[in-house]
Formats: sequence, structure tokens, C-alpha cells
Amino acid sequence: MTENRDTGFDTAALEAGRLLFAKECEFVAGVAAEAQLPPARLPEIAVLGRSNVGKSSLLNALTGRRALARVSITPGRTQQLNFFELDRRLVLVDMPGYGYNAAGKAKAAAWTRLIDRYLAGRATLKRVLLLIDARHGTKPVDHEWMKRLDKAAQSYQIVLTKIDKVPASDRDSAIAEIATAVSRHPAAHPVLLATSAETGEGVAELCATLAELAAP
Repeated sequence: MTENRDTGFDTAALEAGRLLFAKECEFVAGVAAEAQLPPARLPEIAVLGRSNVGKSSLLNALTGRRALARVSITPGRTQQLNFFELDRRLVLVDMPGYGYNAAGKAKAAAWTRLIDRYLAGRATLKRVLLLIDARHGTKPVDHEWMKRLDKAAQSYQIVLTKIDKVPASDRDSAIAEIATAVSRHPAAHPVLLATSAETGEGVAELCATLAELAAP
């Protein structure tokens, strides 16, 4: 597994990503039950991760909008699947954060069932971005979700968040440790991306990656 400094995005790919994410991004639907899922028309990218991993901040950084996804110090704010359509080419799906016990067992179980059904049955789902806090690495709950994605044969890519919070001298070892842990999962994409919503590091590369998936 490699990290984004070695992926070799050329100027054209980076520009394609910039142009796509500069386009209008509209809220389409908030889904709390499988029957509410919108029609599957465009390529979809789902964003999944532990509560408080920085999911909303990264979505806002990708689209250049401060309030596309709600940012809060309170974990567990996203309580449904939120669908956002980008330039009629790509749909971003903001998924409920996992691992937040205060949400209540019944509600967490309902979220899990909805996510499992979506992951297993959505034909237009091209990739899941599984976010990992670069400061803390993978936790048992992350590996539980990786196993779910492996079982569903759903391609997913690890995206590290908050890489700016890791001292420069520790980054290579932190990234290598996470890459080694993830490499045991068969459905994981081989390229690991490191990002910071605060500084913008890695955001252009992530945009370029998603633009490739949106290409006809």
C-alpha cells in the first residue's frame, strides 16, 4: 500500500479534480431508511469513518464550501445518509459516523443495518472512502467495518485525516503502520491518501482521484 506522495498525479489529473469540485454541489436527499434511497443514476462515493474523525470538515474542504456538511465538536451529528450531487456527474454520500456509543444501541443498530444494505446493494457505488485519524491509527472498530466492506466485496480507500496534527518527523512511520494494518484487508484500495482539511494537504489529490471515478 502506498501513500499519496507516491501516486504521481499529473497536472491534467489535478486540474480535472479542481474543475469538478469547483462546480455546484447540491443537497439531494437525507435518507434514514432504505425505502428513501434516491434513484441510482450517477457514480457515488460514500464517506465513512469513526465519529469525530473529521468527515464533515473534509467534505467541506473538498467542495470548497464551509457548510456543505455540518461541522460540530459533538460526534454523531450525521444521523442519516446525506446525498450531495456534484455537477450532475458525481454523488457524495455522507454516512453516519460509527463508534459513538452515546447515540444509543437501538439507533446505532438501525444506522448499521441501513449502511450495510446500502453498501451491499447500491450498483452505482464506485468506492467508499474510509477515514482514519492519522494521529490515532486504526482501531478495532475500523477493522470491523473493513471486514464488512470486504464481505460486501465493496472497494474502499483509506483516507487519513488531520495529517497536519502529526509531527513531520513521525509521519512516515505513522503512515507505514496504518498501511501495514490495512493491507490485510482484500477489498482495500492499494493507495492510501493523507489529507488535512485545515491546511489543504492532499485535498487536490483526493479531488483528482474522485474525478477519475466520475469520468464516463
